[in-house]
Amino acid sequence: MHTSRWAPTVVPGWADQTVYIVENDFGPAGRAFVETDGEHADLEATIVALLEGQFSNPIRIIAFNTAERWAEDVSEDIAHEMRRRCDLQLRDVPSPVQDFVERHEGQRQLALRLV
Repeated sequence: MHTSRWAPTVVPGWADQTVYIVENDFGPAGRAFVETDGEHADLEATIVALLEGQFSNPIRIIAFNTAERWAEDVSEDIAHEMRRRCDLQLRDVPSPVQDFVERHEGQRQLALRLV
């Protein structure tokens, strides 16, 4: 009798890409990873959503790729990128993500432009 080692997968078709999920603090209700449409869980969409204030109090951001079998806390990288974009646009970091950015960016080196 021939047996197959194939097993059906429960991983969706878009799972060969890196997905980003945000853990948000909802105060007395507790913390939770916010539900995100898989089609809009890439790096750019996550950063834009954060900067647009779609999260009230983000705590951390986890990136994962099930096809490559890894997951990582990318909060520091995201915080630096949000600060960079706000600096380039000459605007303040939006208040809903201000604490997140300050908490995760660590020692920030300021570049001063000589006039």
